[in-house]
Amino acid sequence: MTIPATEEVPITIRPQTASPPTADVPADAVEDVFELSGFAAGYGSFRAVKDVNLRIGEKRITSIIGPSGTGKSTLLRALNRMNDLIEGAHVTGRASYHGVDLYAPDVDPVEVRRRIGMVFQKPNPFSKSIYDNVAWGAKINGFRGSKSEMDDLVQEALTRAALWDEVKGKLGDSGYSLSGGQQQRLCIARAVAPNPEVLLMDEPCSALDPIATLRIEELMLELKKSYTIIIVTHNMQQAARVSDKTAFFNIRLDSKGHRTGYLVEFSPTEQLFTSPKEKDTEDYITGRFG
Repeated sequence: MTIPATEEVPITIRPQTASPPTADVPADAVEDVFELSGFAAGYGSFRAVKDVNLRIGEKRITSIIGPSGTGKSTLLRALNRMNDLIEGAHVTGRASYHGVDLYAPDVDPVEVRRRIGMVFQKPNPFSKSIYDNVAWGAKINGFRGSKSEMDDLVQEALTRAALWDEVKGKLGDSGYSLSGGQQQRLCIARAVAPNPEVLLMDEPCSALDPIATLRIEELMLELKKSYTIIIVTHNMQQAARVSDKTAFFNIRLDSKGHRTGYLVEFSPTEQLFTSPKEKDTEDYITGRFG
């Protein structure tokens, strides 16, 4: 079955033209897209992250920061069930998307990934043309329109990714012909082509130079008008620049010395970086560890 969309459990993909929330909108007026309660994820006997309780609001940028090994990427991939593709992956607790349990037996993970797109750490264009890289994102999710409709979709996706003006005269060229920053924006265009609601970004700027990084950050702020964005980043300055809220994860050792990531603090970004509630958070952002 696909994700239920009944009167009892409504899920609606908002029109991309909807007005984005602004800083003047009260926090409690922003609808939750995700709600995690007692959530944990791991592989085999290893628990990568546990005890996660947080809510992520619509059309906001949420950053996830913390030292390596705290389960940040595992948590991100759990939100669109990418971990299902890894043998032995498992979750406990609840992760809901607009009130629907993402791991309920009748939820189709393919439909989850259509609604919740992902951009990876390193640009990963396919060995296809620029046009076909973007078109693939729509075709794999069931697009059955005409050639002219596909042309319009490709142009729209590249425009959303702020790449159209740079590539409109060379859509037949290989995606590999682009610079690293352009390749990452091409991957973003591919991710938005199926018209998702959420974009998950796993360190999308870690392989880019400072100029390309700035361009991606500017793009994220523009995309926030249409998408809910969750980003894992080791760059605390980046989190401070682009995100509305920030979650800090740390590592805890159990009695057997096994490392597990856990959520320490989840606060508005400015608050977390200027007056954190927890000492571990303060120690991390001031460079005492990590």
